[in-house]
Amino acid sequence: QVQLVESGGGLVQPGGSLRLSCTASGSSFSPYSMAWYLQAPEKQRELVAYITRAGATNYAGSLKGRFTISRDNAKNTVYLQMNSLKPEDAAVYYCNAGAFDGTKYTPRDYWGQGAQVTVSS
Repeated sequence: QVQLVESGGGLVQPGGSLRLSCTASGSSFSPYSMAWYLQAPEKQRELVAYITRAGATNYAGSLKGRFTISRDNAKNTVYLQMNSLKPEDAAVYYCNAGAFDGTKYTPRDYWGQGAQVTVSS
């Protein structure tokens, strides 16, 4: 059983930065690809980025260059560095442990509790 605990959300001005962290207990991150999703109110969760076991990364098109996903397996932690934040980035962000089959990321049912990101002046 894997538990994922997120931290780092908050209020930031447009153009500002935040770093979200997601730390696992009960299991190591190393067997999993990891991802971040976002969910706006009354909307489906959307994949933001993922990182494979080998460290390859993939981003939603509009976020590439602004967001960076990284992992530290020794700390069982995955990060999402968010720069140049825009109001449309505001959402609840969830980390996830899953799998990458060489083509796409498939989430497993291991989710963080969600981190609220608010972008407002």
